[in-house]
Amino acid sequence: MKSANKKIMAMVLMALTGHSAFAAGDQLIYGVDNFDTLLFILVSILGLLFIAIMIVALGLLYVVRQSLQSMPKTEEELAFEKAGETGWWQFFWQKLQGAKPMALEKDILMDHNYDGIQELDNDLPPWWKAMFYICILSGFVYLGVYHWWAESDAEPVSIAEYHQTMEDAEAAKKAYLATMANSIDETNVAVSTDAGDLSAGKKVFDGNCKACHGGAGEGGVGPNLTDEYWLHGGDVASIFKTIKYGVTEKGMLAWESKLTPQQMSQVSSYILSLQGTNPPNAKAPQGDKVAAE
Repeated sequence: MKSANKKIMAMVLMALTGHSAFAAGDQLIYGVDNFDTLLFILVSILGLLFIAIMIVALGLLYVVRQSLQSMPKTEEELAFEKAGETGWWQFFWQKLQGAKPMALEKDILMDHNYDGIQELDNDLPPWWKAMFYICILSGFVYLGVYHWWAESDAEPVSIAEYHQTMEDAEAAKKAYLATMANSIDETNVAVSTDAGDLSAGKKVFDGNCKACHGGAGEGGVGPNLTDEYWLHGGDVASIFKTIKYGVTEKGMLAWESKLTPQQMSQVSSYILSLQGTNPPNAKAPQGDKVAAE
């Protein structure tokens, strides 16, 4: 685990320095063989850079404050001083709120008067308006990135997410159908006319049933599967049951242990699709006549 953590950190160092983080074996570059030593040096450099940036920022803040103090004071600043709010932070906070000092409230006094209470025409706070404009700008950025912008031949984010969602849904559908396919038995099997199911059923038939029933279902050792006569029932449930449990006294094997429930369902539907095909050299009818399903 320790070795894995070192390799991860080495890759981080590689990304930060722009050099290969590995040399022969586990040794690192810059002539330092000990990984912990190199990490300590890098962290120390980053810490010193942070301290230097903070010092420069505080120095600039001091210079700006001094320059502001040397500028002539506005009527509004003088009103704040008269009200006892002389600190630069208090002045900044009042400006952020967009509040007028009481000495200047006469400038925003409205004619509306109710029971001695007068109304002020206060503007919306600057911070509120700034957030409002930022939200509008963010909306355009979001619209562009999410609906229009795409890298080279890639799709926009919204369309790519849609296609990914459809792929995930299709995968979930297949997983669900695979689970359901294993629960098929003679009590719930249904005839399928889906081309995929019939094609899969034909493959099962050709690989396991053709030897006894013929390549076209015309019959051979086993009975003809293309006519209306059946020995053990001609509906899909009866055919499924015959395939599953077999008829040992007549040489019909039980395929329960060799085929999945889905395969037995598919080959049952394929056998029913052979009804009325009238292949050449068909074997004579056997059993009872059953209406086609």
